[in-house]
Amino acid sequence: MSYTEEVGEKLRRIRVDRGLSLQDVERESGGSWKAAVVGSYERGDRNISATRLLELAEFYGVTPADVLPGEPVYRQESGNGGIVIDLQQLESLGEQWSSVRRYLESIQVQRGDYNRQILSIRGEDLRALSVVHGGSPDDLIGELRGAGAILER
Repeated sequence: MSYTEEVGEKLRRIRVDRGLSLQDVERESGGSWKAAVVGSYERGDRNISATRLLELAEFYGVTPADVLPGEPVYRQESGNGGIVIDLQQLESLGEQWSSVRRYLESIQVQRGDYNRQILSIRGEDLRALSVVHGGSPDDLIGELRGAGAILER
């Protein structure tokens, strides 16, 4: 798959996660984003400039990094980084994770991020999340990794 196609696939996934059709994007953007143009970006038929990519990411309420190809980067807590959690996998882990799921939902509400598939957790949120779960950040990362709920390179 080409770079342009990978960007397009991510754009499509983000749009669909937000429950938007191509026509919805055109309508909600006041015509700034034409359905045919966004569709051609998504199919990889047309290259998107860096400026337009930034603008479309902002329209969708995501960071530009969320649209670029590549896997989410896992960074150790000692680097004051965060992790990327697979929310669907976490949902399947049962009741013992309910407090963690509630905390993650509050982060989604705060950020206005409702994609329901993955969530990037910053270092400071990771520390708070580990307290909610009853352990250290390293313990939490280990448990999530063992359960297959962390996306990492």
